[in-house]
Amino acid sequence: MSIDYIVIVLGEPYSTFSEIIGKYFSKNNKFKQKIILVGNKNLLKEQLNFLNFKISFNCILKVEDAKKNMINILNVDFKYSEIFNKISKNSNPYIQNCFKLSLKILKKFKNRAVFINGPISKNTFLNKKYLGVTEYLSKKTKSKDEVMLIYNNKLSVSPITTHIPLKYVTKRINKNRIINNVIKINNFYLSKLKKVPKIAILGLNPHCETVDKFSEEEKIILPSIKYLRSKKILISGPFSADTFFMKKNLTKFNIVIGMYHDQVLTPIKTLYKFNAINITLGLPFIRISPDHGPNADMLGKNKSDPSSFFYAMNFVENLR
Repeated sequence: MSIDYIVIVLGEPYSTFSEIIGKYFSKNNKFKQKIILVGNKNLLKEQLNFLNFKISFNCILKVEDAKKNMINILNVDFKYSEIFNKISKNSNPYIQNCFKLSLKILKKFKNRAVFINGPISKNTFLNKKYLGVTEYLSKKTKSKDEVMLIYNNKLSVSPITTHIPLKYVTKRINKNRIINNVIKINNFYLSKLKKVPKIAILGLNPHCETVDKFSEEEKIILPSIKYLRSKKILISGPFSADTFFMKKNLTKFNIVIGMYHDQVLTPIKTLYKFNAINITLGLPFIRISPDHGPNADMLGKNKSDPSSFFYAMNFVENLR
């Protein structure tokens, strides 16, 4: 089934996201899918005008009114006094309404829509109730076992554990989690990207060794690899993380599975900077988060790098 809609929630109203989408839509006006922005139209227009982006919108009251090759926007009420203000909890009801409306659309169109969310402040909106937007969406959609995939067409990475303190990592690593994550990623590559991926998996311990009686590599990771190979998945490892991300290794694989967040996100951001996107698998829809935070210090300065949003839109347009 083809992707017909790209639903973009504007997120935190006082972020650089208006600038980022302004830079994209000022250069692109032809789209394979129908674009639907969800957020406050007046605030967005004022922010874009301030930054000298002259962009036309098709204001709609319902999704069925959305037109192709136009930037459609569903308005969400929000009372604001300044077009650039400080991030605070005052925006929380507005952001919640944006997500609520977006999820309603996504529930209706299911596999025909992709969801892109603008940046959210973890400190104010999530307020420690959720580890990240991924977990927030998982709760709202009653999903389980979601998978974080940081995608670049040359090399992608995925951590088995996500936004948790390092001291809890060993408690969250198990064979079922590794197997389920790898199968979901492999299926995504096969079904959506039409590519048979070659997967590398990293060990947990330095040099894949430990002085403890219990070795995660021997007891958890190796048995997981053996099982996945029996399912005809092309997976190798475990590899030592400290030397894996060298050119001679990177050309051999499409995906690297790590045991914890920074083990794989630090190298991929160093290698590809903003030319990567966060894809969440395991939700009722494909969710993409460009690698842009609210970046309050850059508000109104027109200096933000929009590369990740460009990468996200290009990726969605080429989904099959």
